[in-house]
Amino acid sequence: MAAIDAPWPAAVAVSGGGDSLALMHLLADWARRKRIDTPLVLVVDHGLQPNSRRHAAKVREWAKNAGLRAHVLRWRAPKPSSDIEAQAREARYRLLGAFCRKRRLAALYAGHTLDDQAETFLLRLARGSGLDGLSAMSPAVPLPAPGFQSVQLLRPLLGFRRETLRSYLAKCGQEWLEDEMNADPRFARVRVRRALAFLEEAGLTKERIADAAVHLGRAREALDMATVAILDRACIANGKAVSVDAEALGSAPRELGLRALAAVLMRVSGQRYRPRFERLERLFDAIRDGRLGAGATLHGCKISPETTRDFGEKTGRILIAAETGRRRAATTS
Repeated sequence: MAAIDAPWPAAVAVSGGGDSLALMHLLADWARRKRIDTPLVLVVDHGLQPNSRRHAAKVREWAKNAGLRAHVLRWRAPKPSSDIEAQAREARYRLLGAFCRKRRLAALYAGHTLDDQAETFLLRLARGSGLDGLSAMSPAVPLPAPGFQSVQLLRPLLGFRRETLRSYLAKCGQEWLEDEMNADPRFARVRVRRALAFLEEAGLTKERIADAAVHLGRAREALDMATVAILDRACIANGKAVSVDAEALGSAPRELGLRALAAVLMRVSGQRYRPRFERLERLFDAIRDGRLGAGATLHGCKISPETTRDFGEKTGRILIAAETGRRRAATTS
């Protein structure tokens, strides 16, 4: 397991699958060797399957047998009929984040593996994701749920294959659950898992795919640093709005200019996600080419030429402010 350098005490998310159960045991053993509090076990019952309640109870029993305290968190909202995977993931992180914040836990551990890294890369590649989407999952990130970014999400098993973790569980005498959804071809991740078997036969191993994602992650970090330099040079805070030097933004390399513009729009609107790429590009081109006219709206923001107070003359800058009548999204806990 990767070196653990995170605030403690913490919780571990356990679904009952082999990956998360292996992490539960590894963390518990580590904590006992360190003579510190063992992790709390959090089980999310999505209520999407007939046996979900029974499975959650089983995981709770396994945690108890391991000498750990477990809590079952239930998703009680109406269940979606489409985009089930994404909505279930968002609900899961909200429930986990709320529990951790209430208990003042600064870290949540998750059993994401090298297999998950490779599968996520292929899923996003199929969706046409760019550099950011194809970058590797990070070992430590803020919890991806609005309002709970103070909780760190830790993934210490990203370098391990699933079969390695299941071998470890077998040696421990620990059973695990097989999620019925993992065999349902309606879900994109299941189809990708099946495709991975053929890719491995052709020499495109999970390790190779995960390595590519890590390389892209390093490239993203470099671009992020360069983007910060542009923001520092081009932007001035103006209350809750941001004043941007149009020439400095437009003369930047296109990728960096787009990233900088997206960052300002996200900051002003408070939204976690970037605007749609096609619309972002159109706005960037309009700013760069001096075709903004009276202004535009995007991502909950009003983008307009900045003028002097006394004479209303254009200053060569643009002002990005929240649209009137729209509430700013919450981004911090």
